[in-house]
Amino acid sequence: MKKINQLFILFFAGVMHLAAQTEPQILVQPYLQDAEPTSIVIMWETTNGEESIVEWGTTEKLGNKTSGKAEDINFSESRVHTVKLEGLKRFTEYYYRVKTGKSKSDIFQFKTPPFSSDEESFNIVAMSDMQYDSQQPNKFSEIVNQGLLQYLEKEYGGKLPDNLAMVMIPGDLVQSGSQYYQWKDHFFDPSQKLFAEVPVYPVLGNHERNSVFYFKYFSLPENGTPAYAEHWWYKDYGNTRIIGLNSNDGYRDLGEQYQWLEKVLAETEKDDNIDFVFAQLHHPHKSELWIPGEEESTGKVVKMLEAFSTKTGKPSVHFFGHTHGYSRGQSRDHKHLWVNVASAGGSIDNWGEFEGRDYDEFTVTQDEYGFVMVEVDGNRNDPKFTIKRISRGNTIESRENELRDSITIWRLQKKPEVPKVISPINNVVVTDDFATLKAGGFTSPLSGAFHAAAHWQVSQTKDFEKLDLDSWKQFENWYYKEDRQKDDDLNDEPTKRLKPGTTYFWRVRYRDQNLNWSDWSEIASFKTQEENEK
Repeated sequence: MKKINQLFILFFAGVMHLAAQTEPQILVQPYLQDAEPTSIVIMWETTNGEESIVEWGTTEKLGNKTSGKAEDINFSESRVHTVKLEGLKRFTEYYYRVKTGKSKSDIFQFKTPPFSSDEESFNIVAMSDMQYDSQQPNKFSEIVNQGLLQYLEKEYGGKLPDNLAMVMIPGDLVQSGSQYYQWKDHFFDPSQKLFAEVPVYPVLGNHERNSVFYFKYFSLPENGTPAYAEHWWYKDYGNTRIIGLNSNDGYRDLGEQYQWLEKVLAETEKDDNIDFVFAQLHHPHKSELWIPGEEESTGKVVKMLEAFSTKTGKPSVHFFGHTHGYSRGQSRDHKHLWVNVASAGGSIDNWGEFEGRDYDEFTVTQDEYGFVMVEVDGNRNDPKFTIKRISRGNTIESRENELRDSITIWRLQKKPEVPKVISPINNVVVTDDFATLKAGGFTSPLSGAFHAAAHWQVSQTKDFEKLDLDSWKQFENWYYKEDRQKDDDLNDEPTKRLKPGTTYFWRVRYRDQNLNWSDWSEIASFKTQEENEK
C-alpha cells in the first residue's frame, strides 16, 4: 500500500509538472499600438495559449474586460495576442493588464490622444537604428532606461503617459528581422517599460528584411495602399500628422507609394486641424557621415514635403536613420527640417570612418548615440514645435542626456525685417576681380530671434533668372567637430570672379533661427572695370 501511495504521488507530481510546463508564460510584455482618441490596440506574446484578454479601467481596480485574438508567429506554440479596446474617452488615462490562462502582466497605464480642437500640447520621441551591436550589447537598453526614461522623469516628473505621446522609429529595430529570437531579446525586452505605456510606431529599415515577424509584431494604421498594408500609413495626434513610409529596395520606387503620399498631403492641405506633418522613413537623401547610405528616392519625398509646406504654410519634417549619428538640417526655401535620429544602439559611424560630405542643408552633425525629443504646442492661435537632440555621447566621450541641439518652428509666418543693402550700390565701379557684398544688421519683430542665415544672389539681369552667384550661408555649420561658420556675422559675402566691363545686380534676404525668411532686399547694382582700364 505504501508503495502504491508513492507511485501515486510521483504520478501526480508528474502531471502537475507537465501542466506547469503547458501553462502559458508571457514572453514579450504588453506594448501599445495604433492609439486613437477612443481606442487603442494592446499586444503581447506568450509561450502558448489562445486566450487573449485585457482587463482595463480608469482606476487600478480595472473592472472592464475585452477579448481579442491570438496568432502563431514562429510555426510553434508561441502566440502573439492582439486586443483592441474601444469606447474610450479622449485624452484620458487608463490602467490595464493582459491575461492568457493563469499568466497576468503587471498593471500598466496609457493615455488616449486628444482631438486637435482640444489644443493640448504633447511630446514625441524619435530614435532609430537600435539593432544589436556585439561591441555595445546593452546600448539600446541604456538609451531607453538610463536615457529617455530618466530624461523624462527629470524634465517633467509625473507619469510616463502624461509626458510622452508616442515613439517614432524610422527603421532598423533589430540586426536581422528574419531571426525570431532577436525581436524579444534585442528589441522588446530592453524597451518593455517604455512600450507598455507609450504607443510605438516604426517603419521598416533594411535590417528588418521585410520579415513576416515585423508584420506580426506590429498593428499599424491600415490606411495606406490596400495592397501594401502597413508598409506606409499615417497617424494623427492632436494637431500633427505622422506619416510612415518604406524607403527600402523593392518599395522605394513604387509609384503606388508616391501616389498615396500625394493624396494624403492633398487631404492634409485642406484639413484645418493639422498644423504640422512629420514623415519618417529609413534612408537619408543626404548624409554627411556616410555617403554610401544615401538614397535618391528619399529626395523625391523631400521635394513633395517641401512643396506641401510652402503651399500650405504648414511646416514639415522628415525623420530618418540608416547613418548612425545625429544630423539636423533645413531646406533653404521651405519650412522643412531634415533630422537623422540615430543611433539608439547600432555602432556609430565615426567621423572619417567613411566617405562624407559637408552639405549646405546640414548645420549640425554629431557621431553620437542619443534620441530626439519633439515638443508640440497645440495652441491654435500660435502653434509651434521644438526639436531637441539628447545625447548619450559615444565610445570616446560619454554624455548624460546632454542637450546638444535645439530648434523651434512656428506654424505662423514671423518674418524678419528686410535687410538694407549697403555696398556696392548705385552702379559704383568695382576695380577688383571680386566684390564684397555688404548689408545691414538683422532685425526682427519676434522676441529672441537672431540672424541664422543669409541668402545672396548676383545676376546680370534684374529678374535673377540666371545667377552668377547663389550663396546660402547659415550661422553654424558643425562638420567634423568644427564650426566652419565660426565668426561669420552673415552681413557680407564675397562674390566669385567677375567679368570685366559688366553691370551686375544683387540682393539679399535674412533668415531667423525658426526658418522665417525676410523678403528680398531692394536690388542694388555695380559695374566692373573694363579690361583695358586695369
